[in-house]
Amino acid sequence: MIVDELLHSIQKIPAFPGTVQRVAEILSHADYSVSELVSVIEYDQSITANLLKMSNAAYFGSRHRVSTVQDAVMFLGQENIIRAVVASGVVSFYRNRGGYGVKGSDLWRHSVGVALMSQILSKKLYDRKDGELFTAALLHDVGKVVLGEYIDRSFQKIERLVQKEGYSFLTAEKEVFGVDHAELGGKIADKWNFPPKHVEVIACHHRPDRSAGERIAPWVVYLADQVCLMMGVGGGSDGLAYWGLKEVVQMFKLRQRDIEECMIQLAQELALAEDIVNIFHD
Repeated sequence: MIVDELLHSIQKIPAFPGTVQRVAEILSHADYSVSELVSVIEYDQSITANLLKMSNAAYFGSRHRVSTVQDAVMFLGQENIIRAVVASGVVSFYRNRGGYGVKGSDLWRHSVGVALMSQILSKKLYDRKDGELFTAALLHDVGKVVLGEYIDRSFQKIERLVQKEGYSFLTAEKEVFGVDHAELGGKIADKWNFPPKHVEVIACHHRPDRSAGERIAPWVVYLADQVCLMMGVGGGSDGLAYWGLKEVVQMFKLRQRDIEECMIQLAQELALAEDIVNIFHD
C-alpha cells in the first residue's frame, strides 16, 4: 500500500537542525540571554557563517567588520537573527523539493510566509510574538516533502474527487494515499522528537477543530496558512480547496481591515526574508 511506502519514507528524512529549534525557543522570551544564544549558535558552522555574512553585507550597513557571533547577535537584533537562522537551517529542506504543482523554492516561500504570518497574527491578537509557534508554522507543510513525489502522478484522481465528488483536498489525499500531508507531517515532527504541541500544530493545521484540548496555536497557524494562500504566497495545486476561513476570523474577532494590515506587513517581511537568502547564496 502507498501509505506503508510513505511511512517508510519518513525514516529516510534527515534530522531537523536542532539549532534552529533551540534558537527559536530562546528568542521566544523577551528577556532572553545573549550569552546563551551565542553558545547555541557558535557550534553550528553553517549558521555562524551566514550570520557573519549577513552582518557584513552592504544591505545591513555595518560600519565595522563583524567577526564574532556575539557581535553579530548584538548588531542584528532578535528579528534578523531568527530570519537568518531560518534561512540557514530550513531552506535546504524545501528548495530542492517539488510536487503540488510548485517548485521547491515556492514551497519554501509559502512555509516562511506562514511562519512570519503566525508571528504577525500573534502580535496583533496577543501583543507578543511566539518563537516556538514560529518553528511549528515554518514546518506545517513538511509532509509535502515526502508526499510531493507521489502527488503529481496521482493528481488526476485527486482532482476528480475534489471537482466532481466535492472532497476537500485533504480528504482526497487521505482517500488516495491513506494519509494526508498534515497527518504525515505530524508523524515526521514526532520522529524528530518535537514537543507534542508542535506535532499537534503540524498535524492539525488544516483542521484545528480536531486538535486536542483548548490549544489555540493550531488555529493561529491555520489562519496564517489560509491568508498566505489567499495572497498567492507559494500556493500550489491544492490552493484553497480546504476547510473554510470565515469561522476562524470570527473566532478571533478580526475585521477585514485587520487581515489587510497583516497582509501588507507580511509582504514587507517576506521580501526581507528573501533578500537574506539571496545574501547567503550570493
